[in-house]
Amino acid sequence: MHSMYSRKFVFSLLVLTASASSAFAANDELAKIQKQIKQTEIQHKKIEEQLQTSLKDVEKTKKQLVKTADRVSSLEEQRSSMAKRIAELDKQRDKINAELTQNRNSIMDATSSILFMASNPNFDATTMHDYVLTSVMLSSAAEQFDEKIMDATKKLEELDTIHDKRMVEKEKLDRSAKKYTNEKNELDKLLKTRSAQNEKLKNEQIAIQDKLKQLSARAKNISELSAGVGSSEMSGDAKFSSRKLNTPVRGKLVVRYGEKTALGLKSDGWRIRARGDALVMAPADGVVKFADSFRGFGKVIIMSHKNGYNTVMTNMGSIDALVGQEVLAGEPIGRMNPNKPEMYLEVRRGKNLVDPARLFNEP
Repeated sequence: MHSMYSRKFVFSLLVLTASASSAFAANDELAKIQKQIKQTEIQHKKIEEQLQTSLKDVEKTKKQLVKTADRVSSLEEQRSSMAKRIAELDKQRDKINAELTQNRNSIMDATSSILFMASNPNFDATTMHDYVLTSVMLSSAAEQFDEKIMDATKKLEELDTIHDKRMVEKEKLDRSAKKYTNEKNELDKLLKTRSAQNEKLKNEQIAIQDKLKQLSARAKNISELSAGVGSSEMSGDAKFSSRKLNTPVRGKLVVRYGEKTALGLKSDGWRIRARGDALVMAPADGVVKFADSFRGFGKVIIMSHKNGYNTVMTNMGSIDALVGQEVLAGEPIGRMNPNKPEMYLEVRRGKNLVDPARLFNEP
C-alpha cells in the first residue's frame, strides 16, 4: 500500500515537473517572439523615418529644380537676346562699311572731275558757253563732294557708336557665361539627383509604356491621345490655378487659340516659337501621363492637373520626365527640338477645349 502511494507521488511529481518545464519553455518562446516584434517595430520605425526623409529630399530637389530652371531659362533668354543684338550690330556695321566703300568711289570720281577741270581752265570768250557749263559742273561736283564727305563722316560716327554698343553687349555676354555655366551645371546635377530618386518609378515604366504605345497607335490625333491618357477627377471647382501662370516655354506667341494655322485649320491651342533647345518647364503642378513620340508632333508630354485639366506640349527635343512622375509648376521636364522649336500647347478640361489665354500669361 505504501509502495502504491509512493508510485503515485513520484508520478505526480513527474507530471508537475513536466508542466513546469513546458511553462518555462512557453514563456521563453513568448519572450523571443516579443523581442522579435519589438525589433521589427524598431526597424519599421527606421524605414518610416527614412521614407519621410526621402520624401523630404525629393520635395527639396523639386523646389530647387524650379528655382534653378527659372534662372537657367532667364539666362538663356538674356544671352540669346545679347547674341541677337550683336548679330544685328554686325549687320549694321557691314552695311555701313559697304556704303562707305561706295561713298569712297563716288568721292574719288568727284575729286577726279574737280582736278581735271581745275587743271584745264578755259577762259576764252569765244567759248563762254563751255566756260559757264564747266563752272556749273565744277560747282555741282564740289557740292556732291561735300555731301559725300559729310555722309562719310556721319557713317564713321555711326560705326564708332556701333563698335561701342557691340563692345558693351559682348562684355555682358562674356560676363554671363560663367554664371550660366554654373547654373547649368547645378541644373544638370539636380536633374541627375531627381533621376536617381525616380529609380523606383523607372522600374514601373515597362508595363505603362506598352499600354501607351498601343494608345499612340490607335489615336488618330493629339486630342484623342490626350483624352485617352485620362485626366484628374472632375470637380465643381473649375479653377486651374489661383493666378495666371507662365507658359511652359519662353518664346513668341505666333498662333492663338481659334486662329487659322498655316494649313488653314482652326487652332485648338497656342503655337509658341521658342529658341532651339529652350528649356521646357511644367506649366502647373501635376502628373506626367504621357512622355513619348507621337506622329507629326515629335516628342510629346501630356500632363494631368487638378479639377480635370490636361495640358499637351509638343515638339520636344529631349524629355526629362517619367510617366507617373509628380512635378511642380516650373519644374524642368525637357528641352525643345533645336530643328523645330515651335511648341503646340493645348489645354483640355475633360473632353472640352480650353483657351490657354484663360490660364496662361502671354509669352
